[in-house]
This record gives sequence, structure tokens and C-alpha cells, in this order.
Amino acid sequence: MKVGLIGCGTIGTEIAYSIDKEILQMNLAAICDKKKEKAEKLRKSLREKPSLVNLKELLDLVDLIVEAASPDIVGELVEGAIERGKDIMIMSVGGMVEHLDLFEKAQKQGSRIYFPSGAITGLDGIKSAREASLDSVILITSKPPSGLKGAPYVVRKGINLDEIKERTVIFEGSCREAVKEFPKNINVAAALSFAGIGIDKTQVRVVVDPSLKRNVHHIVVEGKFGKLETRTENLPFPSNPRTSYLAALSAVATLKRITSPWQIGT
Repeated sequence: MKVGLIGCGTIGTEIAYSIDKEILQMNLAAICDKKKEKAEKLRKSLREKPSLVNLKELLDLVDLIVEAASPDIVGELVEGAIERGKDIMIMSVGGMVEHLDLFEKAQKQGSRIYFPSGAITGLDGIKSAREASLDSVILITSKPPSGLKGAPYVVRKGINLDEIKERTVIFEGSCREAVKEFPKNINVAAALSFAGIGIDKTQVRVVVDPSLKRNVHHIVVEGKFGKLETRTENLPFPSNPRTSYLAALSAVATLKRITSPWQIGT
């Protein structure tokens, strides 16, 4: 299977290394990044040298597209993959919130869209519980002040994160609202909403907690099945404190699942 990688940052690099060294059924055929020097640096570090291409060339060359770049380009990428009958894996899951029509287009075309679970756990149980209907899904994401710096909501509201001295809820709203206000901080909300009751019914709280050293995602789900709760405390990626290590690992696990002859869990 020929794979094309878009985005050569921390997660993209981890994906590339895993394909290069571990996932023998895949061949990293092409890579691209808006910063060409990043793509060139990654290429040099790999055993098998992928082609350095632009976005359109990559879409034409490969069987599976992997996005690890930015939510801003997700709609364009998914549409391009569907038009060509290709499959695509999305890391910037929040970028799909404004392009829900593409799910139906993908189904008609026979393209598959993969969403790794990212920095949260429990999506398999939520998908199972959904079969009997869900009443409520709540995500409480708590981060140290540094983890939310630069978020559009924080900037627009003029929130001085350094002045927050105790656990403080700074946002409450739907998943649709959350991914718009925190496009690089709350991708997990989109993945959760797709697994559960949708982007408008999934409720999100964003909490600033100066006592934390890790990002914490607490999920509470209730429905006919009963009640489900998960709590995930994420350590940062060793080489990049702004990236969850589990998010990168979930991407690799998803690629291995795509090529595996067996499936575990829902």
C-alpha cells in the first residue's frame, strides 16, 4: 500500500518512522509540508526515501493519504481523496466539523476516512453504547496555562492565562463551538462527537489548571447501556511538549490496524 504523508512535524515524523521501520505492508511513497525544509529533513532521516511532492501530486500518487498538518486544509484534502477514490487518515479531526457532507460523499464513492482516537480513550465502548442510544456525552479537558496559549478563544476574550491561580472553567459549549474556538487544542472533542451523539449534542468544558503538569481528558457518557467514564492523563511527546505522546501513538496504531488481518475491540 502506497502512503502519502502531509505534514512533517512531530506526529508526521513519528508516523513516517513507523512506516519506514515497522509497517512492512506500507510504503511511504510521498511526503509534503508547507515548509519544504522540514520535508527534506525528514526524507534524509528515512531508510526508504519518499518523493518530495506538492499536495496535488501526492493525492494522485498514493493509495492512502495521511494528514498530520492543520485543520485548515482537512476539507480540501478529504474532498480531493474522495474525488480520486482514495482513503485518508485525519489527525486534525476538528477540521471535519465544517465538512460533514463529505461523510456521505465518501460513502457513495467508496472512500474510507480514518480518525485515530488521539489523546483520549474509551471510543470503542462509546461506539458500542451508541447502538442502544446515548443520552449525554460530556468532555472536560483540563490543561496547564501553557497548553492553551494562543488559542483563538483565549486571545479574543483577552484571557491572561498567567494570572489564573486556581482551577478555572474558561469555556463551556458544544463540540461545534469548541473546535472553532480551540482548533489546535480540542481535536479530541471532534473524535468523541463522531463516535457518540454528534457535534451539537456533545458538550465540552475547557479548564485551566495551574497545578497540572499533564493534559487531562475526562469523559462522562450516559445512556440506555448505563454510565461510562474515562480519564486520560497525557504525557507530552518527548521531543515536543505541545504534542500528546498518546495522540502520535494512536496514529501508528490506526495504520497497523488498517493492515492487520485481525481486529480487536469495536
